[in-house]
Amino acid sequence: MIQFQCDYNQTCHPAILDALQQMGMEQNVGYGCDPYCQQARAAIRAAICQPDADVHFLVGGTQTNATVISSVLRPYQGVLSADSGHINVHETGAIEHSGHKVIALPATSGKITALQIQQAVDAHYADEGPEHCVQPGMVYISFPTEVGTIYSLSELEAIHEVCRTNHLPLFIDGARLGYGLCSPQCDATLADIARLADVFYIGGTKVGAMMGEAVVINNAELKPHFRYHIKQNGGMLAKGWLLGIQFLTLFTDGLYLRIAQNAIDQAMRLKQAFVAKGYRLYADSPTNQQFVILSNEQAESLSRHFLFERWAAIDENHVAVRFCTSWATTTADVDTLIAEL
Repeated sequence: MIQFQCDYNQTCHPAILDALQQMGMEQNVGYGCDPYCQQARAAIRAAICQPDADVHFLVGGTQTNATVISSVLRPYQGVLSADSGHINVHETGAIEHSGHKVIALPATSGKITALQIQQAVDAHYADEGPEHCVQPGMVYISFPTEVGTIYSLSELEAIHEVCRTNHLPLFIDGARLGYGLCSPQCDATLADIARLADVFYIGGTKVGAMMGEAVVINNAELKPHFRYHIKQNGGMLAKGWLLGIQFLTLFTDGLYLRIAQNAIDQAMRLKQAFVAKGYRLYADSPTNQQFVILSNEQAESLSRHFLFERWAAIDENHVAVRFCTSWATTTADVDTLIAEL
Protein backbone atom coordinates (compact mmCIF):
# COMPACT_ATOMS: atom_id res chain seq x y z
CA MET A 1 0.00 0.00 0.00
CA ILE A 2 1.45 3.34 -1.09
CA GLN A 3 0.26 6.25 1.03
CA PHE A 4 -0.83 9.60 -0.40
CA GLN A 5 -3.42 10.39 2.29
CA CYS A 6 -1.41 13.14 4.01
CA ASP A 7 1.98 14.85 4.11
CA TYR A 8 3.04 13.76 7.61
CA ASN A 9 3.13 9.98 7.25
CA GLN A 10 6.92 9.61 7.50
CA THR A 11 9.05 10.26 10.54
CA CYS A 12 11.39 13.08 9.53
CA HIS A 13 14.20 14.06 7.21
CA PRO A 14 17.37 11.98 7.74
CA ALA A 15 19.38 15.11 8.58
CA ILE A 16 17.15 15.65 11.60
CA LEU A 17 17.55 12.06 12.75
CA ASP A 18 21.32 12.48 12.42
CA ALA A 19 21.25 15.70 14.45
CA LEU A 20 19.18 14.09 17.19
CA GLN A 21 21.43 11.05 17.27
CA GLN A 22 24.56 13.20 17.54
CA MET A 23 23.16 14.76 20.71
CA GLY A 24 23.46 11.39 22.41
CA MET A 25 23.16 11.78 26.18
CA GLU A 26 23.87 15.51 26.09
CA GLN A 27 22.14 17.52 28.81
CA ASN A 28 20.15 20.69 28.12
CA VAL A 29 18.02 23.13 30.06
CA GLY A 30 14.30 22.83 29.32
CA TYR A 31 11.32 24.76 28.00
CA GLY A 32 13.01 26.23 24.93
CA CYS A 33 15.78 28.02 26.82
CA ASP A 34 18.55 25.82 25.44
CA PRO A 35 21.29 26.76 22.94
CA TYR A 36 19.66 24.82 20.08
CA CYS A 37 16.44 26.81 20.34
CA GLN A 38 18.43 30.04 20.51
CA GLN A 39 20.37 29.12 17.38
CA ALA A 40 17.18 28.07 15.59
CA ARG A 41 15.56 31.40 16.48
CA ALA A 42 18.56 33.24 15.05
CA ALA A 43 18.45 31.16 11.85
CA ILE A 44 14.74 31.83 11.37
CA ARG A 45 15.13 35.57 12.04
CA ALA A 46 17.83 35.69 9.39
CA ALA A 47 15.70 33.76 6.89
CA ILE A 48 12.67 36.04 7.34
CA CYS A 49 14.73 39.27 7.51
CA GLN A 50 13.17 40.21 10.85
CA PRO A 51 15.93 40.54 13.47
CA ASP A 52 13.51 41.57 16.21
CA ALA A 53 10.92 38.82 15.73
CA ASP A 54 9.96 36.61 18.64
CA VAL A 55 10.16 32.92 17.78
CA HIS A 56 8.51 30.17 19.82
CA PHE A 57 8.38 26.42 19.23
CA LEU A 58 5.20 24.39 19.73
CA VAL A 59 4.42 20.79 18.93
CA GLY A 60 1.46 20.73 16.52
CA GLY A 61 -0.82 22.81 14.34
CA THR A 62 -4.12 22.70 16.26
CA GLN A 63 -2.31 23.52 19.48
CA THR A 64 -0.54 26.39 17.75
CA ASN A 65 -3.71 27.83 16.21
CA ALA A 66 -5.59 27.67 19.50
CA THR A 67 -2.72 29.17 21.48
CA VAL A 68 -2.07 32.06 19.10
CA ILE A 69 -5.71 32.97 18.61
CA SER A 70 -6.62 32.82 22.29
CA SER A 71 -3.58 34.97 23.11
CA VAL A 72 -4.63 37.70 20.66
CA LEU A 73 -8.37 37.96 21.23
CA ARG A 74 -10.22 39.62 24.05
CA PRO A 75 -13.05 37.58 25.62
CA TYR A 76 -15.77 39.20 23.49
CA GLN A 77 -13.92 38.90 20.17
CA GLY A 78 -13.86 36.33 17.39
CA VAL A 79 -11.58 35.50 14.48
CA LEU A 80 -12.49 36.08 10.83
CA SER A 81 -11.73 33.04 8.68
CA ALA A 82 -12.68 31.43 5.40
CA ASP A 83 -15.58 29.04 5.93
CA SER A 84 -13.28 26.32 4.58
CA GLY A 85 -10.45 27.39 6.92
CA HIS A 86 -8.76 24.70 8.98
CA ILE A 87 -9.82 26.27 12.29
CA ASN A 88 -13.45 26.19 11.12
CA VAL A 89 -13.72 22.71 9.65
CA HIS A 90 -11.01 20.44 10.98
CA GLU A 91 -9.99 21.20 14.56
CA THR A 92 -12.91 19.84 16.58
CA GLY A 93 -14.01 23.30 17.68
CA ALA A 94 -10.65 24.04 19.32
CA ILE A 95 -11.10 27.79 18.89
CA GLU A 96 -14.64 27.74 20.26
CA HIS A 97 -13.38 25.59 23.12
CA SER A 98 -10.99 28.42 24.01
CA GLY A 99 -14.01 30.73 24.32
CA HIS A 100 -13.83 32.47 20.95
CA LYS A 101 -16.04 32.29 17.88
CA VAL A 102 -14.83 31.59 14.36
CA ILE A 103 -16.59 34.17 12.20
CA ALA A 104 -16.74 32.32 8.89
CA LEU A 105 -16.69 34.17 5.56
CA PRO A 106 -17.64 32.50 2.25
CA ALA A 107 -14.46 31.34 0.54
CA THR A 108 -13.66 31.23 -3.16
CA SER A 109 -11.13 28.49 -3.90
CA GLY A 110 -10.32 28.46 -0.19
CA LYS A 111 -9.53 32.17 -0.03
CA ILE A 112 -11.12 35.31 1.42
CA THR A 113 -10.54 38.87 0.22
CA ALA A 114 -9.69 42.21 1.73
CA LEU A 115 -13.12 43.45 0.64
CA GLN A 116 -14.86 40.65 2.55
CA ILE A 117 -12.91 41.53 5.67
CA GLN A 118 -13.85 45.19 5.38
CA GLN A 119 -17.49 44.33 4.74
CA ALA A 120 -17.58 42.08 7.81
CA VAL A 121 -16.16 44.86 9.99
CA ASP A 122 -18.54 47.43 8.51
CA ALA A 123 -21.53 45.15 9.03
CA HIS A 124 -20.62 44.63 12.66
CA TYR A 125 -20.39 48.32 13.49
CA ALA A 126 -23.44 49.19 11.38
CA ASP A 127 -25.59 47.22 13.79
CA GLU A 128 -27.56 49.42 16.20
CA GLY A 129 -26.14 47.46 19.10
CA PRO A 130 -22.81 45.98 18.01
CA GLU A 131 -21.92 45.16 21.61
CA HIS A 132 -24.55 42.40 21.47
CA CYS A 133 -22.55 40.56 18.80
CA VAL A 134 -19.11 38.98 18.71
CA GLN A 135 -16.62 41.64 17.64
CA PRO A 136 -14.18 40.81 14.82
CA GLY A 137 -10.83 40.83 16.58
CA MET A 138 -8.33 39.30 14.15
CA VAL A 139 -8.03 37.65 10.75
CA TYR A 140 -6.90 34.07 10.08
CA ILE A 141 -5.78 32.80 6.69
CA SER A 142 -3.71 29.78 5.74
CA PHE A 143 -0.91 29.57 3.20
CA PRO A 144 -1.61 27.31 1.36
CA THR A 145 -5.36 27.09 1.92
CA GLU A 146 -7.32 23.99 2.85
CA VAL A 147 -7.78 23.21 -0.86
CA GLY A 148 -4.15 23.79 -1.80
CA THR A 149 -4.53 27.26 -3.30
CA ILE A 150 -2.28 30.17 -2.42
CA TYR A 151 -2.71 33.89 -1.97
CA SER A 152 -0.82 36.10 -4.41
CA LEU A 153 1.47 38.77 -3.04
CA SER A 154 -1.03 41.46 -4.07
CA GLU A 155 -3.83 39.64 -2.25
CA LEU A 156 -1.70 39.34 0.87
CA GLU A 157 -0.78 43.02 0.72
CA ALA A 158 -4.44 44.01 0.36
CA ILE A 159 -5.42 41.87 3.34
CA HIS A 160 -2.52 43.28 5.34
CA GLU A 161 -3.65 46.83 4.56
CA VAL A 162 -7.28 46.27 5.51
CA CYS A 163 -6.17 44.56 8.72
CA ARG A 164 -3.87 47.47 9.56
CA THR A 165 -6.61 50.03 8.84
CA ASN A 166 -9.06 48.24 11.12
CA HIS A 167 -6.52 47.31 13.83
CA LEU A 168 -7.03 43.60 13.23
CA PRO A 169 -3.94 41.42 13.73
CA LEU A 170 -3.31 39.14 10.75
CA PHE A 171 -2.44 35.54 11.58
CA ILE A 172 -1.15 33.25 8.82
CA ASP A 173 -1.33 29.49 9.38
CA GLY A 174 1.79 28.09 7.75
CA ALA A 175 1.38 24.40 8.47
CA ARG A 176 2.31 23.79 4.81
CA LEU A 177 4.19 27.04 4.33
CA GLY A 178 7.16 25.45 2.59
CA TYR A 179 4.91 23.88 -0.04
CA GLY A 180 3.16 27.18 -0.67
CA LEU A 181 6.43 29.06 -1.11
CA CYS A 182 7.74 26.46 -3.58
CA SER A 183 4.61 26.49 -5.73
CA PRO A 184 5.17 27.63 -9.32
CA GLN A 185 2.31 30.11 -8.83
CA CYS A 186 3.79 31.70 -5.71
CA ASP A 187 5.10 35.25 -6.09
CA ALA A 188 5.61 35.86 -2.36
CA THR A 189 8.73 35.05 -0.36
CA LEU A 190 9.20 33.95 3.22
CA ALA A 191 10.33 37.51 3.97
CA ASP A 192 7.07 38.80 2.45
CA ILE A 193 5.01 36.53 4.69
CA ALA A 194 6.93 37.80 7.72
CA ARG A 195 6.57 41.42 6.64
CA LEU A 196 2.81 41.22 6.12
CA ALA A 197 1.73 39.03 9.06
CA ASP A 198 1.49 40.17 12.66
CA VAL A 199 2.01 36.55 13.62
CA PHE A 200 2.50 33.41 11.52
CA TYR A 201 3.99 30.00 11.91
CA ILE A 202 6.40 27.89 9.94
CA GLY A 203 5.11 24.34 9.75
CA GLY A 204 7.57 21.58 10.53
CA THR A 205 5.28 18.61 11.15
CA LYS A 206 4.24 18.46 7.49
CA VAL A 207 7.53 19.70 6.03
CA GLY A 208 10.27 17.38 7.18
CA ALA A 209 10.26 17.62 10.97
CA MET A 210 9.39 14.84 13.38
CA MET A 211 6.97 17.33 14.93
CA GLY A 212 6.88 21.04 15.61
CA GLU A 213 5.73 24.47 14.45
CA ALA A 214 7.72 27.70 14.79
CA VAL A 215 5.53 30.66 15.78
CA VAL A 216 6.90 34.01 14.64
CA ILE A 217 5.54 37.19 16.24
CA ASN A 218 6.39 40.51 14.62
CA ASN A 219 3.73 42.76 16.18
CA ALA A 220 5.29 44.19 19.34
CA GLU A 221 1.88 44.38 21.04
CA LEU A 222 1.44 40.61 20.74
CA LYS A 223 4.86 39.62 22.06
CA PRO A 224 4.55 40.13 25.85
CA HIS A 225 3.57 37.13 27.93
CA PHE A 226 3.15 34.73 25.01
CA ARG A 227 5.09 32.07 26.92
CA TYR A 228 2.37 32.17 29.58
CA HIS A 229 -0.17 31.32 26.89
CA ILE A 230 1.99 28.47 25.61
CA LYS A 231 2.24 26.99 29.09
CA GLN A 232 -1.45 27.42 29.89
CA ASN A 233 -2.40 25.68 26.64
CA GLY A 234 -0.14 22.73 27.34
CA GLY A 235 2.25 23.63 24.57
CA MET A 236 5.48 24.21 26.45
CA LEU A 237 7.54 21.12 25.79
CA ALA A 238 9.86 20.34 28.70
CA LYS A 239 12.45 18.91 26.33
CA GLY A 240 12.24 21.97 24.13
CA TRP A 241 15.62 21.36 22.55
CA LEU A 242 14.06 18.50 20.57
CA LEU A 243 12.10 21.15 18.65
CA GLY A 244 14.97 23.61 18.49
CA ILE A 245 17.41 21.20 16.90
CA GLN A 246 14.85 20.21 14.27
CA PHE A 247 14.24 23.80 13.15
CA LEU A 248 17.93 24.59 13.33
CA THR A 249 18.51 21.70 10.93
CA LEU A 250 15.67 22.75 8.62
CA PHE A 251 17.00 26.31 8.45
CA THR A 252 20.61 25.37 7.80
CA ASP A 253 21.74 25.64 4.17
CA GLY A 254 18.18 26.16 2.90
CA LEU A 255 17.05 22.62 3.73
CA TYR A 256 13.45 23.62 4.49
CA LEU A 257 12.66 24.91 1.02
CA ARG A 258 14.85 22.39 -0.77
CA ILE A 259 12.91 19.44 0.60
CA ALA A 260 9.56 21.22 0.14
CA GLN A 261 10.34 21.58 -3.56
CA ASN A 262 10.27 17.80 -3.96
CA ALA A 263 6.63 17.70 -2.89
CA ILE A 264 5.72 20.32 -5.48
CA ASP A 265 7.65 18.63 -8.26
CA GLN A 266 5.92 15.30 -7.60
CA ALA A 267 2.49 16.92 -7.20
CA MET A 268 2.81 18.70 -10.53
CA ARG A 269 3.72 15.42 -12.23
CA LEU A 270 0.63 13.85 -10.70
CA LYS A 271 -1.60 16.77 -11.68
CA GLN A 272 -0.37 16.66 -15.27
CA ALA A 273 -1.09 12.94 -15.39
CA PHE A 274 -4.65 13.41 -14.12
CA VAL A 275 -5.33 16.03 -16.78
CA ALA A 276 -3.64 14.07 -19.56
CA LYS A 277 -5.66 10.96 -18.74
CA GLY A 278 -8.95 12.84 -18.78
CA TYR A 279 -9.72 13.10 -15.08
CA ARG A 280 -11.63 16.15 -13.81
CA LEU A 281 -9.94 18.26 -11.14
CA TYR A 282 -12.04 19.15 -8.09
CA ALA A 283 -9.75 22.07 -7.24
CA ASP A 284 -6.98 23.64 -9.29
CA SER A 285 -4.25 23.36 -6.70
CA PRO A 286 -0.70 24.56 -7.43
CA THR A 287 0.69 22.94 -4.28
CA ASN A 288 1.23 19.47 -2.83
CA GLN A 289 -2.46 18.68 -2.31
CA GLN A 290 -4.11 17.46 -5.50
CA PHE A 291 -7.88 17.03 -5.74
CA VAL A 292 -9.49 14.93 -8.44
CA ILE A 293 -12.98 13.59 -9.15
CA LEU A 294 -13.25 9.82 -9.46
CA SER A 295 -16.13 7.52 -10.15
CA ASN A 296 -16.98 5.27 -7.24
CA GLU A 297 -15.53 2.36 -9.21
CA GLN A 298 -12.28 4.20 -9.89
CA ALA A 299 -11.94 5.14 -6.22
CA GLU A 300 -12.56 1.56 -5.15
CA SER A 301 -10.02 0.24 -7.65
CA LEU A 302 -7.30 2.70 -6.66
CA SER A 303 -7.90 2.13 -2.95
CA ARG A 304 -6.70 -1.46 -3.33
CA HIS A 305 -3.13 -0.23 -3.80
CA PHE A 306 -3.09 3.41 -2.63
CA LEU A 307 -4.18 5.25 0.47
CA PHE A 308 -5.80 8.65 -0.20
CA GLU A 309 -8.48 10.81 1.38
CA ARG A 310 -12.09 10.89 0.27
CA TRP A 311 -12.79 14.62 0.35
CA ALA A 312 -16.39 15.26 -0.73
CA ALA A 313 -19.28 13.48 -2.42
CA ILE A 314 -19.99 14.92 -5.88
CA ASP A 315 -23.08 12.86 -6.67
CA GLU A 316 -24.23 9.31 -6.11
CA ASN A 317 -21.67 8.02 -8.62
CA HIS A 318 -18.64 10.29 -8.07
CA VAL A 319 -16.41 11.41 -5.23
CA ALA A 320 -13.70 14.06 -4.88
CA VAL A 321 -10.51 12.69 -3.38
CA ARG A 322 -7.22 14.20 -2.25
CA PHE A 323 -3.75 12.93 -2.98
CA CYS A 324 -0.92 14.51 -0.94
CA THR A 325 2.73 14.50 -1.82
CA SER A 326 5.41 15.45 0.67
CA TRP A 327 9.08 16.18 1.13
CA ALA A 328 9.61 12.39 1.15
CA THR A 329 7.46 11.32 -1.82
CA THR A 330 9.51 9.31 -4.27
CA THR A 331 9.46 9.43 -8.04
CA ALA A 332 8.89 5.68 -8.04
CA ASP A 333 5.72 5.93 -5.96
CA VAL A 334 4.29 8.64 -8.20
CA ASP A 335 5.24 6.61 -11.27
CA THR A 336 3.33 3.64 -9.84
CA LEU A 337 0.23 5.74 -9.22
CA ILE A 338 0.37 7.31 -12.69
CA ALA A 339 0.65 3.87 -14.27
CA GLU A 340 -2.37 2.68 -12.32
CA LEU A 341 -4.42 5.66 -13.53
